[in-house]
Amino acid sequence: METKILRVVRQGEAFSVQNKNSEQGTIQKCNIVLKEMGGSRFENEYVCAMLGNLAACRFYEGDIVIATLRFSTHEYQGQTFQEILATDVVKINL
Repeated sequence: METKILRVVRQGEAFSVQNKNSEQGTIQKCNIVLKEMGGSRFENEYVCAMLGNLAACRFYEGDIVIATLRFSTHEYQGQTFQEILATDVVKINL
């Protein structure tokens, strides 16, 4: 896991996905794009998933946040994919 100060680029709408570990059989999921702070337009961007109660939180373009990101990879049909899960996102009030 890695904790960073990032800027929100955009956030999608929350939607339900199947989850065998939840009581209702579904969990809320939302995608968010976060960009590293810096002076250039070439800073790293991360497309992250937010799950559960965090998916219901609303962040807006330009918000500065502290986010804890968990990186994982998995293989599917001979290709390797990376997933990024935002496990904690807190807005910084400036």
